Amino acid sequence: MNWVNRLKKVHMLSIITIFLIIIACLIAVIINNGKKAKQASENSYNMAFYDLVSYVQNVETYLAKSLISNTPEHGAETLTNVWREANLAQSYLSQLPIQSQELENTQKFLNQVSDYSYTLSRKNIYRESLTEEDLKNLKELHSYSLELENTLNQLSDDINSGKLHWNEVKDKGKVAFAQQVSTDATNGFSAMEEKFHEYSGLIYDGAFSEHIVNAEKKGLTGDDIDEETAKQKAIEFLGNDNIKNIESLGYSENATIPQYDFSIQNQNDVNINISVSKKGGHIISMNANRTVNNEIISQEEANQKGKDFLNSHGFPDMKETYFLKEDGIVTVNYAFTKDNVVIYSDLIKVKIALDNGEVLGLETTGYLNNHADRDIAQPKITKEQAKKTLNKDLDIESEGLAIIPTKYRTENLCYEFKGKVDDREFLVYINAEDGKEQDILVITNTPNGTLTM
Repeated sequence: MNWVNRLKKVHMLSIITIFLIIIACLIAVIINNGKKAKQASENSYNMAFYDLVSYVQNVETYLAKSLISNTPEHGAETLTNVWREANLAQSYLSQLPIQSQELENTQKFLNQVSDYSYTLSRKNIYRESLTEEDLKNLKELHSYSLELENTLNQLSDDINSGKLHWNEVKDKGKVAFAQQVSTDATNGFSAMEEKFHEYSGLIYDGAFSEHIVNAEKKGLTGDDIDEETAKQKAIEFLGNDNIKNIESLGYSENATIPQYDFSIQNQNDVNINISVSKKGGHIISMNANRTVNNEIISQEEANQKGKDFLNSHGFPDMKETYFLKEDGIVTVNYAFTKDNVVIYSDLIKVKIALDNGEVLGLETTGYLNNHADRDIAQPKITKEQAKKTLNKDLDIESEGLAIIPTKYRTENLCYEFKGKVDDREFLVYINAEDGKEQDILVITNTPNGTLTM
């Protein structure tokens, strides 16, 4: 009997040992997956930061050019570039997990330099000379942008040396940020904080700053959802059968639209990042990291593939507008249409692979910010009356109605005329209410796409 008891004990010990090994393996897998998710999140924050640095550098460069520009035409172009780059910098700044007074002021500065440069560009367009006060303000803004650039470069050094970790900042807030950054970066932010108060009066009291950051998200409908519901939304969007693994990258409260982020591996082992809004569970962005080696399908086929994809995912009545092609992938801008009116405010960007037409990316921020059920008013002037405002040398190629956004977060119904003057293509927008010239865009056709400026 003793040998039987011994055998039972050995058997039980073996079971316990195997059980403990399984538990240890599971713990190791969970820890490893957690590390991978944290690293992916850290990489995402680093990419947003380096994009921010790049756009702030561009802001500084264009501000410097604006100070020596001597013609209204070049001044308008340069200041428009400042406006665009500052807007892009704001977008990437909002993705960083920092809730500190310093970056709030940085956000406000970027808002202000964006709106101020836009206002001055309109002066130049209408051939108004910049005043001494305008130039003084631009000089001060340039000085501030240099300080911001230097401070962000110091932060970049802190990241490269391993001092600054975004996930710790996200978990512990500004205390961790203050502890991790170097003295040079801390002093830089302090200097910017002090300087910012000096600049606070140089921007005119128009429709600046806060309305951009806190603008109503008209297309963001529905109730708030939790992370698990957001996860199911992501799975539904990509298709359950197409997903091999999904990991949460956490909640981005400070993003332009608060969002849940996920990293997905599909059945072909392609990594996909997808973001879902907390309010309503809308897909904000999706990006698949796949290399495209061949270009087989045409631009027309790609346009249709993107349109079919949008229609099947709840975005009907979208029309392709402009595109940019790079490394076998074309990014197409689609605008919402209603009653044959193109509504450029409601914009969605779709990335399409030119080897097989697969949709590799989606960005719906413009649509979620602006889409609403509009009552489109009837034009108060006819198309023929609008044409009288056009330059007599414009050779019209196409015409129609469009709704275009303004910097004041309003919209204007316009006649859109596409045409050429001396082999240069333009889009001219004539206000359909009063017949005034609302906007002009230059169309640039390149081997890789069609762009507007």
